Amino acid sequence: MSEPDERLMSASADGSEEQVIEAALRPKKLDDFIGQERVREQLSLVLHSAMRRGRTPDHVLLSGGPGLGKTTLAMIIAAELGQPLRISSGPAIERAGDLAAVLSTLSEGEVLFLDEIHRLARPAEEMLYMAMEDFRVDVVVGKGPGATAIPLDIAPFTLVGATTRAGMLPGPLRDRFGFVAHMDFYDPAELEVIVRRSARLLEVEISDAASAEVAGRSRGTPRIANRLLRRVRDYAEVRSDGTVSEDLAKAALHLYEVDERGLDRLDRAVLESLMRKFGGGPVGLSTLAVSVGEEPETVEVVAEPFLVRQGLLARTPRGRIATPAAWAHLGLTPPPGAPMAGTLFEVGDDPGQGE
Repeated sequence: MSEPDERLMSASADGSEEQVIEAALRPKKLDDFIGQERVREQLSLVLHSAMRRGRTPDHVLLSGGPGLGKTTLAMIIAAELGQPLRISSGPAIERAGDLAAVLSTLSEGEVLFLDEIHRLARPAEEMLYMAMEDFRVDVVVGKGPGATAIPLDIAPFTLVGATTRAGMLPGPLRDRFGFVAHMDFYDPAELEVIVRRSARLLEVEISDAASAEVAGRSRGTPRIANRLLRRVRDYAEVRSDGTVSEDLAKAALHLYEVDERGLDRLDRAVLESLMRKFGGGPVGLSTLAVSVGEEPETVEVVAEPFLVRQGLLARTPRGRIATPAAWAHLGLTPPPGAPMAGTLFEVGDDPGQGE
């Protein structure tokens, strides 16, 4: 590997630096948050109304795909309220005692952020019900018939829950949130604004055409837009004078295997395997995953949602099928009798695993 290539790879390797940069790119105020206009307006009313009344705001539930700004909004909520933010996640709270330990140390008005709240353990979830409604928890001491429940009052707080799978959230827990918002994917124009803002913070000189190029390949997700911008910056610093032009952005994104529609290596591997090895399908999820050397969950969670949103793949009761748009995107000719999206199933059918 040449020296420039080594420098380019090392520029992407420092994970701690990436975390620091990502934190610096997060907006600090609700007015600075780009996109999600309806959610921002609704949330602003909730927060400012509570502050005018001198009350703790209702609990907030944010749902949507990864990288859309749920954690950033939780940080902004705490900043707008002038309160500290406590961050945890559903998988990290394995027992009710873990949750009780967190809740008992909250100060009045503090904001508790629980990421992936749908993965909260059942005993902790049941304890959270009472904490959200009555600001009280029952701590059980002992086991068996001699166990005693000791009530423990906790300071009024605001819970901000985030989930990427709103359908897995139990109804009783969802109903205890006073404000529920769903975060949509961003359109390219909004992502262009985010890219230009991040470029200013990173002190990267980038043309409008290059900003549009990065935004158009970001899968509607600000986190991906910022990540691609940093990789384009690395390329510009190593291979050029640091200025990002449209042609340089295209060359950098080609090197990192992100095509003009935002498909990455895994996305294209799934589509190519589906079309070249299985004639466009239908094929089951497990079989498709084995053919690309990945776990079924990786294909289903990482690749499929974007491919389906782009109209390149469809899930049917018989399995996954490639759409005409997928054949066209990869420049392949479908064989006679290749399945077409929309012809094998009707609305309401359960796609299942296709196995």
